[in-house]
Amino acid sequence: MKSLVVAIALSFVASVAFAQSPYAGMQTRSIKALSEQQIADLKTGRGMGLALPAELNGYPGPAHVLELSDQLGLSAEQKARIQSLFDSMKAEAVPLGERLLEQEAALDQQFASRSVTPQRLKAATAAIGVTQGKLQETHLKYHLQTAQILTPDQIQRYSELRGYGSTVPTQHQHQHNMQ
Repeated sequence: MKSLVVAIALSFVASVAFAQSPYAGMQTRSIKALSEQQIADLKTGRGMGLALPAELNGYPGPAHVLELSDQLGLSAEQKARIQSLFDSMKAEAVPLGERLLEQEAALDQQFASRSVTPQRLKAATAAIGVTQGKLQETHLKYHLQTAQILTPDQIQRYSELRGYGSTVPTQHQHQHNMQ
């Protein structure tokens, strides 16, 4: 009898645990679709994994290259050029991040106010998609440009330092033009 009561109690606890949504608590977010970390990242121009196709295929990003500049043995000229790329990337990414936050907040508000319609939904999500695409392209293009400044050995070392091993493909063209 005692075993039956324990089994029933465990069954009840398990059913309550499974009934709770993994989204529980998110309804209090300022923008429901975005965490506070994502909002902070968008406001400051951080990559948020948008450049993974470049990063994981041997195209280092300017932020991490600057962090690892000593270990990579960057020349003063390389470091200055990559700092310039980083500054340009931030100058492009921050306004795009702000725009994306505004668009996500507007979409959230449409649902909150029950004013969303199929047409407004289509327009809002299309605009969000365009902004997300521009933001990703911004981060990716600076990875591409950074790789053109580094030597193959520096890219290999970067991959090792970032924990990707020593087998990241580096068949892309490196233009070591130090103009």
